Amino acid sequence: MRALLLVDLQYDFMPGGALAVPRGDETIAVANRLLPHFTVVAATQDWHPPNHESFKETWPVHCVQDTRGAELHADLNRARINEIVRKGTDVAVDSYSGFFDNDKKRATGLAKWLEERWIKQLYVMGLATDYCVRATVLDARALGFDVYVIEDGCRAVDKNPGDGDRAIMEMRGAGAHVIESGSIGP
Repeated sequence: MRALLLVDLQYDFMPGGALAVPRGDETIAVANRLLPHFTVVAATQDWHPPNHESFKETWPVHCVQDTRGAELHADLNRARINEIVRKGTDVAVDSYSGFFDNDKKRATGLAKWLEERWIKQLYVMGLATDYCVRATVLDARALGFDVYVIEDGCRAVDKNPGDGDRAIMEMRGAGAHVIESGSIGP
């Protein structure tokens, strides 16, 4: 069995958002094209308390619980999503990965949810290639999933030029397959 995992397709990561990823909005069309090819679909959602530690030094205030910025983009066909996994909910610890907080002390429940559905192959796309997609893919590989990164469905922050390309190389080096969305069929 296989599943599609949509990483952080939220308003605050779209152009005009608090932590906009360049061309992040282009991922929505890719996701919507892929959704009919999967019966199991999960999405991650940054869901930060308003006083989250990362807002002090690392990132601008973004994806605060119950705000429009934290919502999944309205153009995303949310009716096809079976599960939404919220992450970054601990005020003191960030969570780039859809599987664990950054300190690896707390799981989000995503791995268990996928295992209960006999998922072995995980197709991952979303925002941002060099942060949350990267961390999610590396954890998925460490957990034993056969992972496919849908490169044209990802966009990078590229805080340092080339960060996105380096993240792709690192994910590939960890055993993830890097593919284009056009190669996915029923």
